[in-house]
Amino acid sequence: MGIVIKNTAELEKMRQAGEVVRAVLDAVEAACVPGTTTAELDRIAARELARRGAVSAYTGYRPGGVRAYPAVLCTSINHVVVHGIPSRKHVLREGDIIGIDFACYKHGFCADAARTVAIGIISAPARDLLAATRACLARAVSACGPGSRLGDLGAAISAHAGAGGYGLVRDFLGHGIGRRMHEEPAVPNVGTAGTGRRLKPGMTIAIEPMLTLGGSAVRILDDQWTVVTDDGALAAHCEHTVAITDHGADVLAA
Repeated sequence: MGIVIKNTAELEKMRQAGEVVRAVLDAVEAACVPGTTTAELDRIAARELARRGAVSAYTGYRPGGVRAYPAVLCTSINHVVVHGIPSRKHVLREGDIIGIDFACYKHGFCADAARTVAIGIISAPARDLLAATRACLARAVSACGPGSRLGDLGAAISAHAGAGGYGLVRDFLGHGIGRRMHEEPAVPNVGTAGTGRRLKPGMTIAIEPMLTLGGSAVRILDDQWTVVTDDGALAAHCEHTVAITDHGADVLAA
């Protein structure tokens, strides 16, 4: 299947899904305090999701023969880059950082977003990492517009990450999104300005830079989901779902 262009009515449905994603992440973030388990965060996400009449895009998701994802939410602590599985054994502690990643379907359309937040007081390097990751996402969103190319987004992310001396994860990408969580095109976090697919109004994509305080190499644990930095360095992940319009990017899930 190629890139699917959405009409105004379809974009409105994606915006409604995005509002659910934002509300769920807000509720989860409010509970990100020392002593909370990631299983409790998942319970909160499930509760808020049910209240809003939406369906998790993660629960039971099984790409490429990997075992089905067993939770509503992804919770990625410290050196976990993405896809951390909630557990009663994972207790948040002062100084941790945690990536919370969530997607849902509402009215047949999907929205996806992530944020990495501090648990209590964190170190200056960790604080700077979070700020740099958010800035990379903001720069990529600003680079979106009719006539821009996917390489412009990757170039914006990689330039800012490189200027700060951060590792940039290359093995996991952003993606198109709509009736399915993962559609075309792939949205790399590296690129050359002026290259790649041209962005057109009605395209919807999820942009998700992942930065580290070390290198870019990652590995997947035996649970088939949890992605960690190979060197054990802290990692951060931020994501928006955006629509391309005649005037630039419209953030549907922030």
